[in-house]
Amino acid sequence: MWAWALLPVFLAIWATVGTWIVYVMAVNNGSVNIADGFPYISTCGAYPPQSCIFSQVLNVGAMLAAWICVIRFQQIRDYGFHSHLNSASLAMGLLTALGTSIVANFQQSIQLQVHLVGAFLAFFVGNVYFWMQTVLTYHLKSMPLQHIVGTMRFCLSIASTALIAMIVVFFAIGFKSESAICEWIVAMILFGLFGSFSFEFYYMDGHFFHVMKRKTIIPNEVQVSTITLNP
Repeated sequence: MWAWALLPVFLAIWATVGTWIVYVMAVNNGSVNIADGFPYISTCGAYPPQSCIFSQVLNVGAMLAAWICVIRFQQIRDYGFHSHLNSASLAMGLLTALGTSIVANFQQSIQLQVHLVGAFLAFFVGNVYFWMQTVLTYHLKSMPLQHIVGTMRFCLSIASTALIAMIVVFFAIGFKSESAICEWIVAMILFGLFGSFSFEFYYMDGHFFHVMKRKTIIPNEVQVSTITLNP
């Protein structure tokens, strides 16, 4: 069902448009001054009223990201590829979603340390997640367009990795604006990588989660036998 392809696309559009709306609001109301340097994403969303929108955008995005990661995990299993890499990628994806939610709810102006932990999960762990997905994409050769999608993810993952390193380096040497610009680009790349799942989700008919019933064995269970007495 092609409609499932809209889920990753919606996440990418929602997160991209939402973060830029927060930026525009922050600039317009003077919360950030671009004359002093280009701001980090979190700086734009640190103060009201845009902080409310910032939190809502990222919380909804985190929920959608977690949903997409679970669907992707099951899709890979359904194609017959059972591996620890798939399970590990699910864990990385859920940690990425958790980090996004932490960034949303613990703004840097209130809880900087917790906010930075969330940013680490969202950016660094998120980057690891998509490297894992790149490898898994090449393993699923039976799916259409996997070579093209895999190459695209590989290139974007390289770009994301390089830019994350540049964020750290620029910040360390005091080039805050350059570091912030790299952060924005990485965020857009990660949003785009989530959107790229639309290629695989296009071929889904649906997804179902089942609770498997397991027979409960009662220790020292007493078995009662019926004896029929013949007169």
